[in-house]
Amino acid sequence: MKKSELIVALAEQQNLSMRDAKSIVETILGAMTEALIRGEKIELRGFGTFKVRKYESYTGRNPKTGEKIKTSPKKLPFFKVGKELREEVNTNCRN
Repeated sequence: MKKSELIVALAEQQNLSMRDAKSIVETILGAMTEALIRGEKIELRGFGTFKVRKYESYTGRNPKTGEKIKTSPKKLPFFKVGKELREEVNTNCRN
C-alpha cells in the first residue's frame, strides 16, 4: 500500500475529507520519522517494531570489476513484524 492509498482508505473508512485524512497520515508518519531520527524504537502492538540499525564500514568487492572497495558506515530503518500481524497474514494467505 502506498501512502496515497492509505490516505484514501482512511478518508473513506472514517468519512473524512481527503485534506483531513492527509493531515492525519502526515502527522503520524512525521512523528515516526522524527522518533527514528532521534534513535528511538517505535512499537505498534500487534503490528510490529521499527528501529534504526547501524552498520559498520567493511571492505567489499565490486561485482563487475572484482576491485576491493571500502563501504562507509550507515544507518538503515528496520521493521520486525508483530505476532498478530504475522499470524493474520499467514492465516489469510493459505489457499
